[in-house]
Amino acid sequence: MPHSRTIMGRTPAAIRSNLKRIGAVLEHIYEYIVFYGGLFLFALISLAWSLIAAVLAPFLPRRIAAPFGQLAIMLGFRFYLAVLKMTGLVRLDLDGLDALRQERSLIIAPNHPSLIDVGLIASRLPNFVCIMKASLWDNPLLGGGARLAGYIRNDAPREMIHLAATAAREGRQLLIFPEGTRTLTPPVNGFKGGFGLIAKKAGVPVQTVFIETNSPFLGKVWPLLKKPDFPLVYRVRLGQRFEVKSDVKTFIAELEQYFRQQPGIRNLAREGDSQGL
Repeated sequence: MPHSRTIMGRTPAAIRSNLKRIGAVLEHIYEYIVFYGGLFLFALISLAWSLIAAVLAPFLPRRIAAPFGQLAIMLGFRFYLAVLKMTGLVRLDLDGLDALRQERSLIIAPNHPSLIDVGLIASRLPNFVCIMKASLWDNPLLGGGARLAGYIRNDAPREMIHLAATAAREGRQLLIFPEGTRTLTPPVNGFKGGFGLIAKKAGVPVQTVFIETNSPFLGKVWPLLKKPDFPLVYRVRLGQRFEVKSDVKTFIAELEQYFRQQPGIRNLAREGDSQGL
């Protein structure tokens, strides 16, 4: 009977098509809510901790303030990434960093595809300092927490190199991006000489770290408020460990070549889906 093949004048195929369209619209709305909600959550957490840290800083001795500030940043990023992961739109594989948690006097040298890179690494390591742009160090959203944690501003090169090398020698893990800024010409930009000077002066091992992603989201030319395609996939793995045994220029050239030879430093182009991330 015709009635058995139609419902209210619509065929089952038409109903399935309409449901599919409705599902796509709802999924699109959900992605926008998660995306802008995630940005708002990050800003809220950062501002709240920055204000608290600014109040605490004058009352805490430096030997207590820095470790406390670093631990708080780790916990804050871990919470933030856990929330993003719960949405199902972000997939993370950061377990490789756990092998570094107890190590001291180490330079951590990752590639730098996006703004989220510091958060990925900070969420696993409670004992590191990093070099920050002076504009971020002074920013009310991030500055209070960065100052309490003992992060180093980059606008005075001599002092920056001295403070960074001292922090590494004294047992801190020092996070430095050899490219100096986010990657503009994949797989990596040319490495900066300042990184080599710090590594040479510190005299500690350099642990290479590779950040792999399937999206240019928050890369050098990505507009902050532009929604990416989901899901976002981030994988972090450890590479070889180096020591500066030659002159700085030779060391930088060898390290840059090593990074360029890594097949994983590229957009995964949905490859993460097939690998179960």
